[in-house]
Amino acid sequence: MDRTPILISLGAVAFIILYFAQRLIVNWALFSQNKKVWLNAVSCDLWKNWIEPFLVAGILALVIRTFLLGPYKIPTASMRPTFMEGDRIFVDKISYRLHPPHRGDIIVFKYPLDPKKDYVKRLAGLPGEALLIKEGKLYINGAPLDEPPFSNLYYYNRNDWQYAKEGAVIQVPLNSYFALGDNSAQSSDSRNWGFVPAKNLVGRAFFIWWPPKRIKIAE
Repeated sequence: MDRTPILISLGAVAFIILYFAQRLIVNWALFSQNKKVWLNAVSCDLWKNWIEPFLVAGILALVIRTFLLGPYKIPTASMRPTFMEGDRIFVDKISYRLHPPHRGDIIVFKYPLDPKKDYVKRLAGLPGEALLIKEGKLYINGAPLDEPPFSNLYYYNRNDWQYAKEGAVIQVPLNSYFALGDNSAQSSDSRNWGFVPAKNLVGRAFFIWWPPKRIKIAE
């Protein structure tokens, strides 16, 4: 896994924190030494001491959230045990601008039936592949997926869903992906509503940052 985009994003976050910390330390030192001098300095240079730092930090935060690193909250049980309801995660938004996603990535994407909603699933089928769900296992172009995490998960057929019928071979269109929830029994995913267009990809979920007991790299 290429961690360069992640390190860039975390570095930008660290820069914002250090930028604010430096300003606060300087102002606190002046305030502690001479409150009158501090008050006069603040009044005379309001832009430099307060408006400028918040403006710079706000712009950087907007750029990071839009293009590099986004926070999301997991609302359902569809990705158990990888993600639990209420987990807060970071999503790397830059990697897929540099290379296509890989099978097994946990992807965040615009829900094809309602692009205002973001979904989180695991990427199972790549463009042009033939996918089959049989007796709980995934088959790609006739070969079983025996490597983790797929070998550790059970996938259900659903004859009332268009792309989950027993024995049905699913052909993934070009420029599209087939995404599945890790908790197959409680996940509405590509088995139900179809394929994820490449243009709908938002990024790759890679880190749980809250609650504290759940902090870890997501795989």
